[in-house]
Amino acid sequence: MKIKLGTNLGFAINRYIEPEVWAKIVREDLDLSSVQFVADLLNPFLPEEYIKSQVTRIQESVKRYNITVDSIFTSAYTRVNHLMHPDEEARKIWYNWFERLFEIGAQLGCTTGGSHFGIMTFDSYDNNYDDILEEGVKGWQKLSFYAKELGYKSLIFEPMSVPREMGNTISESRKLMEMVNANSGIPMEICLDIGHAPHPEERDPYPWVEELGAVSPIIHLQQTVLHKSNHWPFTKEYNEGGLIQGEKFMKALEKSGCKETILMFEISHREHWDTEFKIIEELTESTRYWREWVKD
Repeated sequence: MKIKLGTNLGFAINRYIEPEVWAKIVREDLDLSSVQFVADLLNPFLPEEYIKSQVTRIQESVKRYNITVDSIFTSAYTRVNHLMHPDEEARKIWYNWFERLFEIGAQLGCTTGGSHFGIMTFDSYDNNYDDILEEGVKGWQKLSFYAKELGYKSLIFEPMSVPREMGNTISESRKLMEMVNANSGIPMEICLDIGHAPHPEERDPYPWVEELGAVSPIIHLQQTVLHKSNHWPFTKEYNEGGLIQGEKFMKALEKSGCKETILMFEISHREHWDTEFKIIEELTESTRYWREWVKD
């Protein structure tokens, strides 16, 4: 298997938003060369001139620290209904937003990008499921052709936590992928999160890895426990009681038939005195933990 180790930039949101700062942290503190950029650091809704200036700063910063921006993704503040919004006008707005997001990603060198598949309201889920699902599929299909023009190799979506957020079982995740790929410009694949095993009958994350690892060009890494998605770091404290073990994960990934992927840390720290000043320290320890299996 060809595997790289990197980090999602969610840890930088509102803390290390300056490109020069997060790039220096990624390279010099974490000793990583791959990142997944997130929309919360540069939202496409911002004025065009500001976006242009920030893209230039990011390009200069990643070049200086020899970092590759492999993918672009939504994050905490952009966890919204988007392509499955009940209002047609809102879906069009968010479709245009994704086009701009992928344009930004292309300028940064991304070859893949995406989000959660879409989120239904309770009313949509109960009364209009098929129609809203169809709208989501059509939106992603249309985006796949646009992303192809930008030079992307694939799009990705992340299986989520509850039925109306989509992909909360292995079979549903496969079905969503197959529905889009019935008419797509580039493949729709999966951004597997090893802490997301949400369905009560599928809480063990390792079968998810075995079943979906081969179609996941990006995999989010987090330490957690059964029945939760804690997004903890891989420190000695959390690893002692944590569910995710590097060796066991790598065996499951190999069993999946995976040929190539990037393991991206998606580690979250609450704004609390107990965690606020340990962020870089615990991210660094997480990198050291995974270097036993991923040398890149």
